[in-house]
Amino acid sequence: MSDPSHITYTENLQKFLRLPQGGKIIAEYIWVDSEGGVRSKSRTLDEKETPYTPAELPMWNFDGSSTGQAPGENSDIYLQPVAVFPDPFRGTPNILVLAECLNNDGTPNKYNHRHECAKLMEAHADHKPWFGLEQEYTLLDLNDRPYGWPKNGYPAPQGPYYCGVGAGKVVMRDIVEAHYKCCLYAGVKISGTNAEVMPAQWEYQVGPCEGIEMGDHLWLSRFLLHRVAEEFGAKVSFDPKPIPGDWNGAGLHSNFSTKEMREEGGMKHIEAAIKKLEGRHAEHIAVYGEGNEKRLTGRHETGSIDTFSYGVANRAASIRIPRECAAKGYGYFEDRRPASNADPYQITGITMETCFGAVSE
Repeated sequence: MSDPSHITYTENLQKFLRLPQGGKIIAEYIWVDSEGGVRSKSRTLDEKETPYTPAELPMWNFDGSSTGQAPGENSDIYLQPVAVFPDPFRGTPNILVLAECLNNDGTPNKYNHRHECAKLMEAHADHKPWFGLEQEYTLLDLNDRPYGWPKNGYPAPQGPYYCGVGAGKVVMRDIVEAHYKCCLYAGVKISGTNAEVMPAQWEYQVGPCEGIEMGDHLWLSRFLLHRVAEEFGAKVSFDPKPIPGDWNGAGLHSNFSTKEMREEGGMKHIEAAIKKLEGRHAEHIAVYGEGNEKRLTGRHETGSIDTFSYGVANRAASIRIPRECAAKGYGYFEDRRPASNADPYQITGITMETCFGAVSE
């Protein structure tokens, strides 16, 4: 991606980004829309000596009828700041503000899955839940064709692409590298990245994060990925199977542990949690992403969408217990069922609900 016109545009933009801001900062408010996408808009705030906290930031609003979150006759949706991050695009002192969506009566909007997740995390905080999510995605051109694929037809079968190095094996590494650095600058707890089994498919990992922080950091990482790809004229697809064919689908594997699981003898707590997950398999699948049936076929390192299974080091199971954890007798387990487009608040929330119980109103 070394288009000279793009380089000139970027150089010209940098001149303006370096201009002084006269004691003001730009706050980019970010929210999740009705289709599981991210939206954002900017506002000006006074610069202050200490960083803004969510409680110090003003609520804002937007036209929910234009995002599928409210009817036209009652369209105001309010943005309640919940997390603040440094802005890697505009630089210090500008900020990114992750916000929950509230109806005009103060109740959570029906597409706001964070609200219920936060209540579950708070109610069961004594268990010190740690999560790590593995986000897979595909990079597409503006014609919705995966980068690096032949104009007509398919690339060679999977094999050389996973963790690949070199031309013809991986594409768009510049987007991946830029996204990694943006996450680190913003304080997102990104822990790694790698090329996946299909050309133009990549993965990055976020975590471990405790409680509600997991969903906040994953959503912010998705926003950053879309923004970076935008700079390169690329699209990001979180569809679990964006292109039909004999390829692994994209997932959002969830690694989970509690303080009881991480201590000596923790395997009994892991096994007890897995038993509870088995009893609510259908409920989990219902919130584990759209189009997941195209991915959970029992092939390509997946279990069947209709059947719950688990095993040690078994990537064809619903739940995988890492071999190292089984050998030690404590650690964590991996839920391999969530699709790449699933909402991390719903994944982590239902995991807590299943393991420790629902929260009464």
